Amino acid sequence: MAKAIGMVEVTTVSSGFHAADEMAKTADVEVLQAEVTCPGKFVILIAGELAAVKTSVERGSMVAQDKLIDTFVLGNPHESIFPAIYGTAEPKDINALGVLETYDVAAMIEAADIAAKTAIVELIELRLAKGMCGKSYMTLTGSVSAVEAAIEKAKNEAGERGMFLDSTVIANPSEKIRKYIF
Repeated sequence: MAKAIGMVEVTTVSSGFHAADEMAKTADVEVLQAEVTCPGKFVILIAGELAAVKTSVERGSMVAQDKLIDTFVLGNPHESIFPAIYGTAEPKDINALGVLETYDVAAMIEAADIAAKTAIVELIELRLAKGMCGKSYMTLTGSVSAVEAAIEKAKNEAGERGMFLDSTVIANPSEKIRKYIF
């Protein structure tokens, strides 16, 4: 896995493609995602060495200018981030369910990384803006106390950025809703 990941989130598709191209040309990074999300926003996710990712994100931010929504650079992202983003996480059991919502994609990925590093939890899914009018959410599981600690820390991170929307922790979710969790 890469030593760092970074993201630039912009308000328009044309600015997004322009920023993605400049980011790819500026530093030796891998473009993991460059796509439209709801409602017509554009997200560029990259990976590589920390210095290269920082340089690339800075360039993308400069190119996007007034179309910029948010950015981040994460050194040593938690290994469960990518399975949760790509829908390949397979939790063994759902003891407690934590759900957190944000107003944007970048804040969600940072909050998920912090949650996964705070307590012994498994990220289940990161739903990033698609079909959600630009909002994002994560689900995670673990013991009730671990899920509570992880959600609280993630909530504080997203709240500091002004992007926190809502959260909940459900102890032992009903069997009748488990099929909707992942």
